[in-house]
Amino acid sequence: MGPSCNLPKARFFHILKAMDVHLTPDQKAFARRAIESGRLHSEQDAVQEALALWEERERQRTEFLLTLDDARASLSRGEGRVITQDSMHQLAQEVKNRGRARLLTDLTTPR
Repeated sequence: MGPSCNLPKARFFHILKAMDVHLTPDQKAFARRAIESGRLHSEQDAVQEALALWEERERQRTEFLLTLDDARASLSRGEGRVITQDSMHQLAQEVKNRGRARLLTDLTTPR
């Protein structure tokens, strides 16, 4: 897990270590159950895991937004495809044809 800001990793974790995090009673009980079951060792582990999950979710969100931007740019360039039953059949046929061509190339290319 790495910080998504521009702080050096050691400084980032030093700042986090110095943070005073207040959990709600429900969050404390949830963490306590995880500690009692042996899944976690401390409340600090719970906070670290929560931050790691948040960071991963934000990374995925950023990747999705970039993909969405790419899709919008593609549509604005006229590269989109109208989705109809016929266009889906055509797309499926194109995919099959590309797969068959790739298989034929793989079978006929000496190794």
